[in-house]
Amino acid sequence: MTPSTGLFGLPDFFAPGVATAFVLTALRVGGLLLVAPAWSAKSFPMKLRTAVLVVFATLLIPSASANADLTALRITPVTFLSETIIGFVIGFAAAIIVAGAEFAGELMTNSIGLSGMAILDPVNNTQGAILGTFMQMLAVTLLLTGGGHLIMLQAVAQSFVSMPLGAPLDLPSGMLAVTKAGTTIFATGMQFAAPVIAAILVSNIALAILGRAAPQLQVMSLAFPLQIGIGLLTFAGSIGLVVHALADWTPAYATTLDTFARAVHVAPAPTTGR
Repeated sequence: MTPSTGLFGLPDFFAPGVATAFVLTALRVGGLLLVAPAWSAKSFPMKLRTAVLVVFATLLIPSASANADLTALRITPVTFLSETIIGFVIGFAAAIIVAGAEFAGELMTNSIGLSGMAILDPVNNTQGAILGTFMQMLAVTLLLTGGGHLIMLQAVAQSFVSMPLGAPLDLPSGMLAVTKAGTTIFATGMQFAAPVIAAILVSNIALAILGRAAPQLQVMSLAFPLQIGIGLLTFAGSIGLVVHALADWTPAYATTLDTFARAVHVAPAPTTGR
């Protein structure tokens, strides 16, 4: 059912079912803002986040209303939870990518021997590993410069086609599929950190052999600065590959959304483009 339109093409909020559709749309957008990179940052003021929620819900209500039976919409605990989870998954799919990069930074920090150094994390207002914070900020920067915030909003708009407001969903299966997709954090982190870990491993083996061959050398006094130098040089040499991989994040993002859509037994989510 398509409601009558009002000012600026927005639906008539006094028409039957439109107010309910607006609340459910706001819940889906709110789920996105709970976990989406940048928007979920603690430095993002709550009042501003609330204003953004209202604006986004208002802009998306035409798409949501066009694909829903407004006369059948009801605000119930099930619909409340369903709409929030859908938005949460759309934001979580992007947060997985940032978390993978941050995990890689944590691994590299520990491998190099800089675990004792902490730096302020401006996103979460906490202290974190120096390379972990750097990788997190790098991933968020690449995501935003590549239009990631717009892609996530596009995914919300397209979700109203594949998962209309109030549609019955198999949420347990969907959340199980998303939980399995979350394991890619560790795989991605290991892939990004692999060059540094390998270089540190080879250098430690070489130092062990050198220490055995020439016991008079003070290998332990050389090991720490050499490990830091080799680790940082390897990280600097591999940063280009990391940037290239992070810049091409949309296929993995679309795959996660498609996996969730298939698991809840509805039409697959459309592939997002950059």
